[in-house]
Amino acid sequence: MPSPKQARLTQQNLGALRPGVSVPAYDRGATEVGVVHFGPGAFHRGHQAWYIDTLLARDPRWAICGAELRPPGLAAALIPQDLLYIVAELDAQIRFRVIGSMKEYLMASQDADRIFARLTQPQVKLVTLTITEKGYCLAGSGELDLQHPDIAYDLAHPAEPKSAIGWVTEGLARRRAKGLAPFVAISCDNVVGNGHKFRNAVLGMAKARGDKDLAAWIAGEVRFPCTMVDSITPATDDALKQKVADAVGLYDDGPVQRESFLQWVIEDNLGPDAPDLGSVGASLTNDVEAYEQAKIRLLNGAHSTLAYAGLLAGHTSVGEAMDDARLAGFVARMMREDITPSLRGTRGLDFEAYINAILRRFRNPALTHRLYQIASDGSQKLPYRILGTIADALTAGRPIRRLAVPVAAWMTFVVREAKSGRALNDPLAKVLADVGSGCVGKASIDLPRFLALTDVFPTDLAKEPKFVSAVGAAYEGLDAFLD
Repeated sequence: MPSPKQARLTQQNLGALRPGVSVPAYDRGATEVGVVHFGPGAFHRGHQAWYIDTLLARDPRWAICGAELRPPGLAAALIPQDLLYIVAELDAQIRFRVIGSMKEYLMASQDADRIFARLTQPQVKLVTLTITEKGYCLAGSGELDLQHPDIAYDLAHPAEPKSAIGWVTEGLARRRAKGLAPFVAISCDNVVGNGHKFRNAVLGMAKARGDKDLAAWIAGEVRFPCTMVDSITPATDDALKQKVADAVGLYDDGPVQRESFLQWVIEDNLGPDAPDLGSVGASLTNDVEAYEQAKIRLLNGAHSTLAYAGLLAGHTSVGEAMDDARLAGFVARMMREDITPSLRGTRGLDFEAYINAILRRFRNPALTHRLYQIASDGSQKLPYRILGTIADALTAGRPIRRLAVPVAAWMTFVVREAKSGRALNDPLAKVLADVGSGCVGKASIDLPRFLALTDVFPTDLAKEPKFVSAVGAAYEGLDAFLD
């Protein structure tokens, strides 16, 4: 909390901010709520709310009602501040900006009627979510998990939902009953095909409610555009609060820190009378999947490569790994020469510019990304980040020498951790520990142990001689492969 001598960030106190702090360039009192957002945490407030804050300067119809699903949330931090907060953009130059796009903050535990009132207002045209992948309550099949406790509860108590899916489904049911057009439902979670998953969940809920007419209306009328979101947003802590207060001259109990890089790719399916998000930097496209694949293979694939190769070289952070000229050069070559040929181009997606942006982000001096954190869950990440690129390269007859390095580095990392007795942070931790502890450092013995892991390696790839040969050579001579 602020010291007695330090004033709190509020609408009235904006004039006390130090020079250089950006403030809302519009009359907040003249805005109206056009967006309801479930899950108003740090990522939403530093990402979508930042875009909307920019948009409100030219179109006042899109202020946000934040809907908190479960306490403890941000009510105690934000309500005394008139829902204002500061985004600290961390890069070589640090910038501070007051965001004013949130006009209302409601809590599901005590404001259910008010949330439903917002969901059924004609001027509310977008409902957005940042609830993490587990918030969609999907089974392994991709369909709604009807056995999930929250879903079971919502089916029995549709007017008192616990899940975001329950809220959205009941909100749509009430709009339909009133003869209103549906809102556009937008997932802003870092989930591949998020619009499809959102639609499956809501449609599954409507069907499970036994309301065929509602399900048909949702299937035919409701838009669920896919999106891709990107901006590294570390958690808020007391150190950030003090740093922001010292810099801006007012105390903010709910600041957000993120890198300066910001990306929001939206399927161009928002329909009529939608906010002009393209005018404030979002990318509207008919091919979100191409952007997703570029992110997974270029950004995430390079991240994993730096993590495993960097840790084996004695580095602890992405910044340290990028200071290793040999490793940084290897990753840059792999992105340009080995990964980019596997990607599908689409209008607006400039691979060279994207690679350069990624390399700048990796070198950001204001953010520390721990390699051990990036190295977690390797058994789940490698198939999407690296193995898909390798499979495409083999099909096309392209070399995979460099692409074999992150695979071999991951195997070596697993062996090292197993031999040291450290527990891996991985869903297959026990299996990997057993595999790693039995390895002897020879590809002919160790590789079959890893390649037998069908949860990681597709059978066809594991039996492909060129793949086995390339990974085996990298495994036994990793250092030489970085040249």
